[in-house]
Amino acid sequence: MLKAVLFDLDGTLLPMNEDQFTKGYFGMLCKKLAPLGYKSDELVKVIWTGFQEMIKNNGSQTNEKVFWKCFERVYGKDKLKDAPLFADFYRNEFKQAKIFCGENPQAREVIDFVKAQGLKIILASNPVFPRDGMINRLGYINLNENDFDYITSYETAHYSKPNPKFYQEILSQNNLSAEEVVFFGNNKAEDYEPATSIGIKSYLVGDEGIAFEKIIDVIKQELKQ
Repeated sequence: MLKAVLFDLDGTLLPMNEDQFTKGYFGMLCKKLAPLGYKSDELVKVIWTGFQEMIKNNGSQTNEKVFWKCFERVYGKDKLKDAPLFADFYRNEFKQAKIFCGENPQAREVIDFVKAQGLKIILASNPVFPRDGMINRLGYINLNENDFDYITSYETAHYSKPNPKFYQEILSQNNLSAEEVVFFGNNKAEDYEPATSIGIKSYLVGDEGIAFEKIIDVIKQELKQ
């Protein structure tokens, strides 16, 4: 019996060119931190390294702790005092990064349909951002945290895509089994393959799979089974 629908964000609910988005928002972050003496090239390198270490997280600690340990290795423990400024960026300026993404007016229709079926709605986005950052990215497509029953973020996640344990953790946190959910994502290696490897019925959305506007039809079929 279907109980929940999982959605990837980047490239699925939220259209984007990942390189363009990353370059754009990194520029915004570097501009905010430049007055504190952070050099753009070094800061970007540290953030990328932190991202890669979160991707490799083995579950022993949250992604948040993994990232800030990486940051501390480079800048020293004293610089951890600047962490609130990073948090402030994701809470505020990050909203403006919408200009680096596309539009998806159909996202609201899909989410409202799923909600009307009484199903749980889970945002299964790679948890390499703080929760405030995740919520602001939902705002780019006129969605908000109240539209979801569960949102992945670096504060609570212990794994990242493409580790299948990322998906297993979502199921565990929501008291769900793989047979009770369906997942929509756009990336074969990060979404489809690891999710299906633990028994989650998954659909690719976009060039390699179904058109976004077909998601509702797929869910209707899943509800009949």
